[in-house]
Amino acid sequence: MMRRLLLVLALIHGAPLVAGAAEYGESPVLAEKVGEGKLPTVAERLPEKPYVVRMDGDRKPGRYGGDLNILMARSKDVRQMVVYGYARLVKYNPDFELIPDILEAIDVEEGRIFTLHLRKGHRWSDGAPFTTEDFRYWWENVANDENLAPSGPPVDLRVNGEIPKVEFIDETTVRYSWQAPNPRFLPALARAGPLYIYRPAHYLKQYHAAYGDETALNEAAKARDQRNWASLHNKLDNQYKNDNIELPSLQPWINTTAPPSERFIFQRNPYFHRVDPEGRQLPYIDRVIMQIASSKIIPAKAGTGESDLQARYLRFDNFTFLRENQDRNGYKTLLWRIGKGSHMTLYPNLNAQDVEWHKLFRDVRVRRALSLAINREEINQVIYFGLALESQNTVLPQSPLFKPEYQTAWTAFDLKQANTLLDEVGLTERDSSGLRLLPDGRPMELIVETAGESTEQTDVLELVRDSWKKIGIALHSKPSQREVVRNRIYAGETLVSIWEGLENGLPGPDTLPDELAPVHQEHYQWPKWGQHVETSGASGEPVDMDKPKELLALLDDWYAAGDRPAKAEIWHKMLSIWADQVFTIGIVSGTLQPVVVNAKLRNVPAKGMFTWEPGAHFGIYEPDSFWFDK
Repeated sequence: MMRRLLLVLALIHGAPLVAGAAEYGESPVLAEKVGEGKLPTVAERLPEKPYVVRMDGDRKPGRYGGDLNILMARSKDVRQMVVYGYARLVKYNPDFELIPDILEAIDVEEGRIFTLHLRKGHRWSDGAPFTTEDFRYWWENVANDENLAPSGPPVDLRVNGEIPKVEFIDETTVRYSWQAPNPRFLPALARAGPLYIYRPAHYLKQYHAAYGDETALNEAAKARDQRNWASLHNKLDNQYKNDNIELPSLQPWINTTAPPSERFIFQRNPYFHRVDPEGRQLPYIDRVIMQIASSKIIPAKAGTGESDLQARYLRFDNFTFLRENQDRNGYKTLLWRIGKGSHMTLYPNLNAQDVEWHKLFRDVRVRRALSLAINREEINQVIYFGLALESQNTVLPQSPLFKPEYQTAWTAFDLKQANTLLDEVGLTERDSSGLRLLPDGRPMELIVETAGESTEQTDVLELVRDSWKKIGIALHSKPSQREVVRNRIYAGETLVSIWEGLENGLPGPDTLPDELAPVHQEHYQWPKWGQHVETSGASGEPVDMDKPKELLALLDDWYAAGDRPAKAEIWHKMLSIWADQVFTIGIVSGTLQPVVVNAKLRNVPAKGMFTWEPGAHFGIYEPDSFWFDK
């Protein structure tokens, strides 16, 4: 059977399609440029069939104009505008259903043949046509060019080691097909940090040796401090990083400020493919101004009204301060539920270089003891006012896969059982201060490394330190920069790190369960195993523990499963192992995220889910449809 993701947006979004090009509207800023002959008319700039946003409930058609001010902590955060803009080939709607966006429609056959239909007349931000030539260029000249992609096409395009057959049928139709189903293909296209299977070919060809003189290109690259043409091409070709202001885009706002800078200006994309139900081209807001400030002072700046839309770098412990200042400074403070499997999670590094801790972390009794010795109720009451869930790192109650036993596994505060488990391991010797001794005679002192961005993490670790001391283990926290911590984790230099839990705490049976298996380097409990899988064995270490191997096998079974009940059964097997083995130690979940919203900003939902996957934070709610009521 063929399943078609129809682009009948009048049905999908509850919005009537515009009657015709004559009824299209546009920003006065762009209308002025049209009058000056600097831009084509709006009907010429839009695709033949634009995406029509849904306007129902509290969402209303708006008015044009204004600057949206936001705060970020690093120049690299320009990528967040690709997240918030959330223009994707397919994307999640607020009900977490996949729908076409940049694409007009998709035909899916047997879960393995994907025919992508582009919108006729769609254009890049510089006005160049967006066609299957952009897909061909990426596939033939980037993904399969060993100079640009030594490992070949990305893992999301591999099924049992097989890359897809790619056919460029006509100017607006491209087909990807595999011999077996590829259930990760569409979710990868819809991610916050998406799989890009297209490039602006008209722009990048000038830097590619297949389309120019290689010697001249290499000389030009060296003049720009790059090793050769390939390194320059890779530097200029990163749609997600959003750091090349010359790279054409399909996002609603386009970066016009080259990094590094303390202030970035994003201008509206005159060729953006979405319209409101009345046929007016989006976005409503003219510009987004991103101001860079220290993460430590962003809550204070948000509290003085310096941001029109802010959640990043705000924590729950900022809520009282933000609420107290909202009336005088013209904003509202909303509370959205965070959709991660755990808000605060400890990651024992099973690939740690330290020989003794390496052995201990692989003993499930040690991991269970560390979990049992955490007083989650105290942490919840002291730091989260009792509003969080005392939980392991697992799926949330809102997920159809949720079971209470996954949430509560090894979470009871039981110092007696924790001490008994450590004694059973053979850690019975103690020093004069009561600390247990490692087999090599060192005291059991665990350094928990943090990104140093949140006092909330420090506060949680203080309470964990108190209770772990009662089982003979000393906890020391060590803050570092985020990239430094990550690199140390990947190298096995970190013993334990603290971070958020599962990105997607709201999965269903059809959601890829790869977060539960050692297949990604970003899994801080087993980074080298994940690296080994991601690089097809070129680096990292092969999995050498039984239960993680079982999770890998179950992940393969999920890929081969033919229906939702079979996939759900595999999910539950994996979640059961995950809960019992305590590979990560969740502390609390279901916490609330403060969201500061300018009191005049409309179409921001009063209740929302603040999730990275799926959802892209604000992206799922289409910020291009937000507007200022002046």
